[in-house]
Amino acid sequence: MKRVFIDSDVILDLLLAREPHFIPAVRLFTLIEEKKLEGCVSSLIFANLYYLLRKAKMGPTAKAILQDLKLLLTILPVTERTIGQALASEFRDFEDAIQYVVARESGIKLLITRNKKDYARSEIEVCTSAEFLSTFEEHGR
Repeated sequence: MKRVFIDSDVILDLLLAREPHFIPAVRLFTLIEEKKLEGCVSSLIFANLYYLLRKAKMGPTAKAILQDLKLLLTILPVTERTIGQALASEFRDFEDAIQYVVARESGIKLLITRNKKDYARSEIEVCTSAEFLSTFEEHGR
């Protein structure tokens, strides 16, 4: 099963039904639910999602949403080594550096995000949900 790292913006597209990105996010998470794909995230993403869901007035249900999400995704750790490598990286955004290092350290070859420019220095493949789905559906993998 193909493992992909999913950035928080894609998860927020799903949870907040943000158009025009909602449908590709739904299709991506359907593949994960059907076990055709393993979706991975860092533990940091869960903290960020909780904060953003509360900000979006979803406070009382934020934890329940994250409980459900936790069942679908593989949560990868942020370690002291991760932080050190992220601090030493040339990424402008520290959070993006952490996500990238977690994905790379876990041997993941593909990062799915809506902000590809944030990963311009990436040594692993970076694409949007729509780009990934186009390739996945065309090749069946």
